[in-house]
Amino acid sequence: MNELVTCENLTKCFGNRPALSDLNFSLERGKIIGLLGPNGSGKTTLLKLINGLLVPTKGEVRIDGNLPGVETRKIISYLPDKMFLGNWMHVRDLIEYYADFFSDFDRSRATAMLESLQISPDDRLKTMSKGTKEKVQLILTMSRRASLYCLDEPIAGVDPAARDYILSTILNNYDENATILISTHLIADVENILDEVLFLRDGQLKLQASVEDIRTHQGTSVDALFREVFKC
Repeated sequence: MNELVTCENLTKCFGNRPALSDLNFSLERGKIIGLLGPNGSGKTTLLKLINGLLVPTKGEVRIDGNLPGVETRKIISYLPDKMFLGNWMHVRDLIEYYADFFSDFDRSRATAMLESLQISPDDRLKTMSKGTKEKVQLILTMSRRASLYCLDEPIAGVDPAARDYILSTILNNYDENATILISTHLIADVENILDEVLFLRDGQLKLQASVEDIRTHQGTSVDALFREVFKC
């Protein structure tokens, strides 16, 4: 079975307001997939459901055949959209924390990426710029040898040079059989690394297609199609 993630009638409501409505789709292994939509479309809610941080109102999501829980957390590496690391922590503390908590954490991979940025293990987060903190958080996430990487807005709020580094880090530090699900509204910046896209609007799936099909059959870029669908 090549399917890694499957959603069946996945619905999440907050009060009477549906954040996601009857999503049905599957994601294959070995793909970089863009989860695309404007703010408030349900992207973060979907990622939280996949990671077991929220419980569906209706329907289900399965990762490698399992409902979100202990087994799925072993194979998912999640980068949330907000900084979750303590400002008081040193880089060396973070490496130890991840190595203790995740059996698939690759110290050598983390160390190599940190060295490439000239970030010392003695550096403390509170002394870093926002962009550097984002890079450290991404490095920790990508240093796990996971089956599924869920990245929520990893390039939002950082300068273009930092975006280039973050995207190259994503490309160069995951196994070919793993899947990356990357949420963003900055389509033009990520389009060249994507294999497939999901378009969400108002909690509903509007499109699932390969990037190649969009370019070949619709004769347009993902960014241009996104702007047309969402009238940006």
